[in-house]
Amino acid sequence: MRFAFIHAEKASFSIKAMCRLFGVTRQGYYAYACRPPSARTVLEAELCQVVREIFAESGETYGSPRIQHELQRRGFRIGKRRVERAMRGMGLTPVLPRRGHKTTIRDLSHPVAPNELARDFTATRPNERWVTDITYVWTAEGWAYVAVILDLFSRAVVGWSVDTTLSTSLPLAALEMAVQRRRPGRGWLHHSDRGCQYTSSEYREKLRDLDVTVSMSRVGNCWDNAVAESFFATLKTELIHRSSWRDCHQLRSAVFEYIEVFYNRRRLHSSLAYKTPAEVEQEYLDQVA
Repeated sequence: MRFAFIHAEKASFSIKAMCRLFGVTRQGYYAYACRPPSARTVLEAELCQVVREIFAESGETYGSPRIQHELQRRGFRIGKRRVERAMRGMGLTPVLPRRGHKTTIRDLSHPVAPNELARDFTATRPNERWVTDITYVWTAEGWAYVAVILDLFSRAVVGWSVDTTLSTSLPLAALEMAVQRRRPGRGWLHHSDRGCQYTSSEYREKLRDLDVTVSMSRVGNCWDNAVAESFFATLKTELIHRSSWRDCHQLRSAVFEYIEVFYNRRRLHSSLAYKTPAEVEQEYLDQVA
């Protein structure tokens, strides 16, 4: 350890003076400095480099569990505590979530549907159960709003929209994107909260045309739509709260990059046994082919 300290500080202090201070010989230090690194030292250096790369690729959002699973996918046999030590030693700390508030407001004059989902956030195949919600983002030009639809089978975001209005057109755009992409057929389940956007006649008419089972959360119970709530917590932690947004256009581009490039195709999901939504859906297609 004394030789390691001398080696690290040699640019700032005299080697001769430090050797005298620590009671070691210069010959011993030079032998240490010329000695090739051990296999363990080389492995640790390689590990730290890969950990730093994974952390950067995740946008500095991955904690030790996801980094551990990504390392295992890349061929490393490693435990969570070792990853934690490596991250702590390099000062790598993932971003933390903030608390938010609700955006959708119920219109008591609109009819509502029962909670058919009943907190069963599982599905046996793609396009069997979708959940949706809306959140808000502050920009320099005022509030912008994000609506998403997630497939409960793979947790993939199948439809999304960003706009400066909280009208029904916002979630309708997300729904139309999802239907165009996925072609879900008929009889699938659509779950939302009781916000006026989802209970409006325009949105209900669209769901009737699609011949879907409509499900809605109970009043004031966020746990009934926990998967959508969890997605927005992740989106805000990993993207929204890390930047200042100039306008809705800039936000829309960033949300596109996050969802289409990172979240659906590259982000490891703990609820999916640390697989990506794209991998889960491809595995399903391979099984039924």
